[in-house]
Amino acid sequence: MNLNPLTAISPVDGRYRSKTVELDDFFSEFALIRYRVMVEVEYYIALCELPLPQLEKFNGDYDDLRAIYEEFQTEDALEIKEIEKETNHDVKAVEYFLKRRFDEFGLTEFKEFLHFGLTSQDINNTAVPLSMMEAHKLVVKPALEDLIDKLKGMAEEWRDIPMLAKTHGQPASPTHLGKEIYVFVERLNDQLKMLNSVPFTAKFGGATGNMNAHKVAYPDIDWPAFAKKFVEKSLKLKRQQTTTQIEHYDYMAAYFDALRRVNTILIDLSRDIWLYVSMEYFKQKIKAGEVGSSAMPHKVNPIDFENAEGNLGMANAILTFLSTKLCPYFDCTQVAHERLGQALAQRGQDPPRPAAKLRRGGRSHPDHPPPRAG
Repeated sequence: MNLNPLTAISPVDGRYRSKTVELDDFFSEFALIRYRVMVEVEYYIALCELPLPQLEKFNGDYDDLRAIYEEFQTEDALEIKEIEKETNHDVKAVEYFLKRRFDEFGLTEFKEFLHFGLTSQDINNTAVPLSMMEAHKLVVKPALEDLIDKLKGMAEEWRDIPMLAKTHGQPASPTHLGKEIYVFVERLNDQLKMLNSVPFTAKFGGATGNMNAHKVAYPDIDWPAFAKKFVEKSLKLKRQQTTTQIEHYDYMAAYFDALRRVNTILIDLSRDIWLYVSMEYFKQKIKAGEVGSSAMPHKVNPIDFENAEGNLGMANAILTFLSTKLCPYFDCTQVAHERLGQALAQRGQDPPRPAAKLRRGGRSHPDHPPPRAG
């Protein structure tokens, strides 16, 4: 069965395809592969610009290298997927793909410096935040600003229309329709400012965050300064200076949490409009040819607001999972400590003193349950 909006498992790529198609350029696997290629190419160019001694005679054209990702096609991504079938490693497949292109450009003698000193997460932890940053700037932020502008226009148009307010579902003091709409303008403006304030950060520091291979190979180069310049000048991201093998993900989780608050406001808006329709404050327009109900032709159901509420709730569930997954409650130090003790015991050495179990949020790792009371 061929993949199309009717055969897609997820409604994101199926029923709602027309609403999400813009996100292809940032969050599809094709996009992830392209961003990985981009980071590898820009990193290689940065090494040439140092230059590393072995790259001083590099005679390639930077424009040709950048064209690899700027003109990246589906066929290129499929080639990388074919390479991955052999390597069983997605990032390594990107490296091998680029080495093929270097061969085609007559740059074979320089190709071994592709991916020099890096671990896979140096590529992933730059490619993913880069895709998020560009999606935010080009899709998410403009969409929210457009919605705020439309709500602001409605609030201004309806500012003098009186409306009976309700609290606890009961008639209360009067208000104005425009003011009630402006409540959402203010809330969304505040949360958009917070969303915009979250930096898009990247980890770029080698196998364990110390740039060990770089330092051993070229001890006279200031590699932390190089990494900072590359990440912040070439990629326009903020570099996390002190890391393990992977990014902290704290800022990524903060972005998801901020986006979740925006979604919650939009859920409130959808529910309020639904209630205004049910109380007949608003009347829905009937479009020719549309059917409101299969059994009751006089009905026009507020399905757009119902769909919005459901989809925003689903999005928030996923954002909550990602946020808590990326900032877990358990730190691996305890397990590492015990494994060190086991290794020392095998050598006939005394194990280190027991470390306190690290607990966050009142929970401990399942391998280290909290002690029983008493």
